[in-house]
Amino acid sequence: MSKFTLPTETIELPSKGLLYPEGSELAKGIIEMKYMTAREEDILTNQSYIQKGTVIDKLMKSLIISKIDYNQLLIGDKNAIMIAARILGYGKEYKFIYSGEDQEVDLSLLENKKLDEDFYKSKINEFPFKLPHSGNEITYKLLTHKDEIDIDRELEGLKKINKDSSPELTTRLKYVIQSINGEREKKDIRDYVDNYLLARDSKALRNHIRQTQPDVDLTFFPSNRESGVNIPIGVSFFWPDA
Repeated sequence: MSKFTLPTETIELPSKGLLYPEGSELAKGIIEMKYMTAREEDILTNQSYIQKGTVIDKLMKSLIISKIDYNQLLIGDKNAIMIAARILGYGKEYKFIYSGEDQEVDLSLLENKKLDEDFYKSKINEFPFKLPHSGNEITYKLLTHKDEIDIDRELEGLKKINKDSSPELTTRLKYVIQSINGEREKKDIRDYVDNYLLARDSKALRNHIRQTQPDVDLTFFPSNRESGVNIPIGVSFFWPDA
């Protein structure tokens, strides 16, 4: 057995584990992660992973010690793990350029969005929402890592059929929406999104999800602005020397 040990940190998930199946390690609301080593730097420079777009997921899977099902991860929780991975790898200071000016934020000061636990008390990843303009009643889910993989694959397939096609918004909505006025058939949901979902309702739904879903608050205040904007996650996030 090696005489060497690695320090670890406990990371609190924005969802507090409320939406994961009972018995899932993720239902604890926390995960344990190790500090980045030279092995993880090998992952970050692996050209095959970079070209496939899997490099960040490979990195986080290598850093997570807790025995979780990575596919179950909600996107907001995945964002928190990504922030933690950056801090454990290259420190809390993140420098970037915004509006032509050098900026620096302390990533350790970022907090999880305040969670309305009553909204998630059912512990089921499906929620009601009335579309404000059409009046249709829908239910929706918060996307997981597995959903993102499925969406990417579908978009790649559509691209092969029509290289000029770019239906990312509607494709994502087809995975988000689970029922319309009680109707749960996937073909009917897809038909509704393609042909009947008003742009105003689409925007209202996306804003509602953005405001209520568990996530990290990435807001920062540039020196030349009074209002906050999201921290841009660029190439220097995991490649600070780039």
